[in-house]
Amino acid sequence: MVDVRGLAARLLRLPPSCGPVRVVAVDGPSGAGKSTLADALAEALGGAPVVRSDDFRVPWDADPLTWWEPLRVTVLDPLCAGRPARLRRYDWRRDSYGVEEEIPPAPVLIVEGVGAAWRESPAAYRIWIDAPRDVRRARALARDGAEWAAAWDGWAAREERHFAADRTRGRADLTVDGGIGDH
Repeated sequence: MVDVRGLAARLLRLPPSCGPVRVVAVDGPSGAGKSTLADALAEALGGAPVVRSDDFRVPWDADPLTWWEPLRVTVLDPLCAGRPARLRRYDWRRDSYGVEEEIPPAPVLIVEGVGAAWRESPAAYRIWIDAPRDVRRARALARDGAEWAAAWDGWAAREERHFAADRTRGRADLTVDGGIGDH
């Protein structure tokens, strides 16, 4: 896997990419292990804030970048201006938004989700994580429920088209095998 402590130290030496903040993008297909890696990295960075695509309302049948404009407006633009961001995280199981929270202009902000590292991202560092499709599908259905299998299959096809058109993986600073131990 990844030496997250070593990576954290390297990230803190990077120049800021969004005002005073270093945006670290953790991208890859659904079920690859993005959330797990983002959480471990946030901990190694002493509690760095994490904003996820799942914090925004993105229907299963939507374009994978549906969350990007709300992320830009509510989080990235204020942080780039050196101001705190304000975010109400979306809970898709309840179809509702949580209470507003403040995200300060921290040294590092981790942005995690499909599209986090796309070409328009103000990322200082891009991480691509992937795993075999069968592993990713099994993880997603264990997480979301088997009733979402058809929706996941459609989503996987849309994200695959997005990644191919954007060439996301090719601009990654680090590529991680998220399928270790699941084969």
